Amino acid sequence: MSNQDAVAAADYSMRNWLGAEPGRIKIGSDAHKQLFCRMLLDTHNPYKPAVLVWPKLSPETLQRITSLPIWDIAVQTEGRAMLRVETYANKVTDPMLHEALIMDGGEEARHKVVLSKLVEAYGIALAPEPAYEVPKDPEWGWMVTGYSECIDSFFAFGLFESAKRTGYFPAELVETFEPVIQEEARHILFFANWTAWYRRQLPWWRRPLYSLKVLRVWAFLIWERIGIAKGLDSKGEMQDANFAITGHQQIGLDLKLGELLELCLVEDQRRMHGYDPRLLRPTFVPRMARLAHFFVR
Repeated sequence: MSNQDAVAAADYSMRNWLGAEPGRIKIGSDAHKQLFCRMLLDTHNPYKPAVLVWPKLSPETLQRITSLPIWDIAVQTEGRAMLRVETYANKVTDPMLHEALIMDGGEEARHKVVLSKLVEAYGIALAPEPAYEVPKDPEWGWMVTGYSECIDSFFAFGLFESAKRTGYFPAELVETFEPVIQEEARHILFFANWTAWYRRQLPWWRRPLYSLKVLRVWAFLIWERIGIAKGLDSKGEMQDANFAITGHQQIGLDLKLGELLELCLVEDQRRMHGYDPRLLRPTFVPRMARLAHFFVR
């Protein structure tokens, strides 16, 4: 098999997967856990950031890419996600779930390397990275990362496709970043199933407390993203936490909000389509997007 064929096969396997066990799967069962963990493990794409080829860009394209206000935030987001996932993974004793979480954290670390290679290749100046703090509550850190990715990935799917269609990102750069975007689809699919499975592992009397914790996570994420378009981080520094929603304006794409939401919904469904239909799909953000689309269309 040639290198090109091997790359194509790995890409297909990353996007298309069915569990080996036939029949219905009860949500919260051991079979359910096996299903969503095996999905993440079996669809891992073994590309290496160090050998990615960064295309030479025209001066105009280079200026567009390097002026995007996202690179500091993107690198730091992946750095925090890597630490939070690995911290929670170290707390988990179930062997398969532990293995899947380590894979998830390793892919987050690889995303950070990809972004670091990009900014190095194109001479993008980054602010010094902060010291990433180990979360005091590992479960809280994992949940914040998972729900945050559910928001950011949903909008990233639409923004990435729009930038691809308009040529804002050259085809070669799109091809380089495509595996990273699809990996985020796998991550939020894994997380959506983990949340459903984990809640059913709790005794009945702990489930209301867990539901309250989920609400607290969402409140934290809403506070982080909404405000006056920009919010203060924990150290009082201004950080743009709304790029997922306002990104089409910041990168100059001529999209109305309704058009962006529609494209995000289509891309979300397309990126999830190839995985076992017995796996739960992330639903909250798409539902909110459909509701918003109804009022703004």
